[in-house]
Amino acid sequence: MSCPLPLFKRIKRRVIGRPQRFFAATSPGFETICLQELLKLQSTVDQASVTSGGVEFEGRLDDCYRANLNLRLPSRILMRIGTFKSSNFRQLERKIGEIPWELYLHYGGPLKVHVTTKHCRLHHSGAIAERFEQTISARRSPMISGKKTHPVAGGGYQNLYIRGLDDFFTISVDSSGDLLYKRGLKKHAGKAPLRETLAAAALILAGYESSQPLIDPLCGAGTFSLEAALIAKRIPPGWFRDFAFMKWPSFVASRWNYIRRQAESGFVHPAQPLIFASDIDEAACRKLQNCAEKYSLSDAVKVQQTDFFNLDPRKLTARSGIICINPPYGHRLGGRLESEKFFLAICDKLKNDYRRWKVALFAPGRKLARAVPFQTKSYPILHGGLKLELLIGKIQ
Repeated sequence: MSCPLPLFKRIKRRVIGRPQRFFAATSPGFETICLQELLKLQSTVDQASVTSGGVEFEGRLDDCYRANLNLRLPSRILMRIGTFKSSNFRQLERKIGEIPWELYLHYGGPLKVHVTTKHCRLHHSGAIAERFEQTISARRSPMISGKKTHPVAGGGYQNLYIRGLDDFFTISVDSSGDLLYKRGLKKHAGKAPLRETLAAAALILAGYESSQPLIDPLCGAGTFSLEAALIAKRIPPGWFRDFAFMKWPSFVASRWNYIRRQAESGFVHPAQPLIFASDIDEAACRKLQNCAEKYSLSDAVKVQQTDFFNLDPRKLTARSGIICINPPYGHRLGGRLESEKFFLAICDKLKNDYRRWKVALFAPGRKLARAVPFQTKSYPILHGGLKLELLIGKIQ
C-alpha cells in the first residue's frame, strides 16, 4: 500500500474493513444465471439479487476480486461508493465534494466520467460529468502534486459511473477496467468475433460439463473452444489479465495473490482433448492452435482444418455431447438470402448427423429461429448491434 499512514488507516477502516455494495453488469436476459454463478463462489457475498441489467450484491473487497477473476457472464463489476439527491448544480457540487475520493481513486490515473439520467431535473450528462471532473480534480490535486502518474489497468482510465434516477444519483467506480469479455487470451480476431461472455452463457445454458465432448465446427477465432477449455481446465476466465482494482488505494496485493493461489490449486490437466475445433479457414485454425499452445490449452482443445459439411462427429468421438455454432451471416455471405440459405443448410446437417447431441446455435433473427427443424428454447440477445436468437436444445 503506497499511501501515507493516516490515509491508509482511513482506507482500512472505511473500505477494506467494511462490506461494500457491488453491481455486476450483464447482457439483458442473463441476469438470473449470473446470480447463480455468483452464489457458487466460496465467499462472503450477501444480499445478492437480480436487478435491471445485472446483479446487485454486498461483500468484502475480496469478493470483488473473486467476482472479476471467476465470473464468466458480467461485462464489468462496479463498486457503489455513494448515493445522494440533487436537483440543482450548486447542490450537486456540494454533494460531490463531500465524497472522500482519495479512498477510492488512484492518484495517478486519468479519470473518465460516464453519466446517464432518467426523470432528473439535472439531465445534461456533459454538464454533470464536468462538475464531477472539476470537483474531483480539485480534491485530488494535492495528492498528485510532484508525483509521477501511472496508467490504470484496462485502457489507462479510471472509470466513474453516475446514474441519475428521479433526482437521486448513484456513484460507482469501475473495478474491472477492460470489459470482462476480454479474457486476455485472444490477440487474433475472426471475421465474426463472438464475445466470450455470450459464449459462456451459451455453454452454461446448454449444460456444458468438462466430461462431455464439445464440437466447435465453425470456430473462427475459437471463442467457444477457448471458453470451454478454461472451464474444462478449471482456469478462471480472468486468469490471464489485469483489473482496474489493482490500482485502487485499497488494493491489498497479498490478498489478491492468495486468491490466485487458491484458484491455481484447482487447475486440472485433461488426459486427452474433448473439445474439437475446426474451420474451413486454414489461417483461422493456425491462429487458434497457436493461441491454445501459448496458454497451455492444447491438452483440452484439438484443432483441425475442415469444412463443417464434410465433418463426421463419429470420427471425433463415440459419445454425443454439445455442438456450438455461431454461423456467419449478413455481408460476410453476400446478403440476407445467402445467410438464410447457409443457416438452413447448417440446420439440416445438424438434424441428420448430430442426433442426441445438445446444441447451442445463434440464429440471425426470429424468422430463422422458428425454421429450425428440432426443438429449442430461444433467448433473444443483442450482439454487435444485431438482434440474434440464442437457441438451446437437443437434437432428437
